[in-house]
Amino acid sequence: MEQCESVEREVDKVLQKFLTYGQHCEQSLEELLHYVGQLRAELASAALQGTPLSATLSLVMSQCCRKIKDTVQKLASDHKDIHSSVSRVGKAIDRNFDSEVCGVVSDAVWDSREKQQQILQMAIVEHLYQQGMLSVAEELCQESTLNVDLDFKQPFLELNRILEALHKHDLGPALEWAISHRQRLLELNSSLEFKLHRLYFIHLLAGGPDKQLEALSYARHFQPFARLHQREIQVMMGSLVYLRLGLEKSPYCHLLDTSHWAEICETFTRDACSLLGLSVESPLSVSFASGCVALPVLMNIKAVIEQRQCTGVWSHKDELPTSDSNPPIKLICGHVISRDALNKLINGGKLKCPYCPMEQNPADGKRIIF
Repeated sequence: MEQCESVEREVDKVLQKFLTYGQHCEQSLEELLHYVGQLRAELASAALQGTPLSATLSLVMSQCCRKIKDTVQKLASDHKDIHSSVSRVGKAIDRNFDSEVCGVVSDAVWDSREKQQQILQMAIVEHLYQQGMLSVAEELCQESTLNVDLDFKQPFLELNRILEALHKHDLGPALEWAISHRQRLLELNSSLEFKLHRLYFIHLLAGGPDKQLEALSYARHFQPFARLHQREIQVMMGSLVYLRLGLEKSPYCHLLDTSHWAEICETFTRDACSLLGLSVESPLSVSFASGCVALPVLMNIKAVIEQRQCTGVWSHKDELPTSDSNPPIKLICGHVISRDALNKLINGGKLKCPYCPMEQNPADGKRIIF
């Protein structure tokens, strides 16, 4: 975590410099454009009058050219100074992180380079589709010659279309989708359809007394949900009493909270992904987060194995050096190592855990069976 914070501090410095430079650049160019605009007006006026260029105006033109040159040189120099800050970010990354993460496992673990590239590209494309960056995903598919079936893209296209509508406070597409998938949503014990109807009812309430009759008429949609959501329906119907006085100043003002829109987006994403067999979280994001947690531990294991001169333990295609003949052993401190590693680490009848300073009897280790 300290390493991440160290790099983050350098990134923050660069971002601050970019912000300051951008503001200074914009101000300088605006002043320059204003100055040039005034000079252009004076030259146009002199041309209309048919008078020759005066010595004063000629001097002003020379000064303007010099000012333009000086301003451009100053901006270029300031921009060049930012390069050193950007370079420090790279140095901070190199200083705080081990770049040789591929050495954690044998090369035999991975498939061919072409297969690796295809898997990575597919993971990135799926991530882009899931994040709604459809045009970027399509561009990557074209440039990488990756063939993605329409059947694979269709669920993401539909989800993003509905989410885009929800972000614009348009409940129509989401309600249509929920109604068409009502039975399957009920099987998942989902309350998505009710929440969509509730939010539409609240949307009508926000329209004031003019929408009261429409809200009462729409309330019939709550009938199928009366058994499970009786209390919430009672609250919404009770809010009609304060409609003419203004809900924002009533005990029901919480109904107008804008957080309901963010909540419905999360509910729709979770339930729709569950129904369609998709992961709510991007597989690429999950893999990245898992790697951030697992890699430091694996690299520590690798360093200990190399230090103890038992590199032969980790030379197979398994991710971890465990198998039926070399099972994982849980130490009394709670850490787990392989049996071969345990035997190699024994010194004078005692075993020191590679992860903590606890010394223990090797015979106290217990085999773990998955």
